Amino acid sequence: MNENAAPEGAERLPEHPPRLDWAKLAPEAFKAMIRLDTAAGQGLEPTLLELVKIRASQINHCAYCLDMHSKDALAAGETAERIIQLHAWRESKHFYTAREAAAIELTEAITVLIDGFVPDEVYARAANEFDEEELARLVVAITTINAWNRFGISTRLVPGHYTPAG
Repeated sequence: MNENAAPEGAERLPEHPPRLDWAKLAPEAFKAMIRLDTAAGQGLEPTLLELVKIRASQINHCAYCLDMHSKDALAAGETAERIIQLHAWRESKHFYTAREAAAIELTEAITVLIDGFVPDEVYARAANEFDEEELARLVVAITTINAWNRFGISTRLVPGHYTPAG
């Protein structure tokens, strides 16, 4: 059965069209984002990075990025159960390590910025789990996925067609 198939006898709603192909129209900016994303992830565990990218994409409602990073996480060895629980990670902390929980919490704080800053206690928990270089890369990775989310949302990238590399 096709994983994107509608239930038997049901017809799926049509896809929305993308607004524009920003990567094609602004290729140097797209390439710069790719380089930034690659640089940010160096030295951090691939599955941790994917959890961070999924959580930010959930908060930002970026369907394209959710599709991409859920598939990339599965391809990197992440479990469906942990991906499913991520939206409610505070109630299901036992699915995650202290390091992952600190990264997810920092992702939420940087993504939402409710109080206009990242709370000291959130930053301290992350600093306790990551050395300074890892923490710097994590902050860049979180900032980068938020930028990717905004590109995806504003240009209405269409989810469902992404295939992980490899």
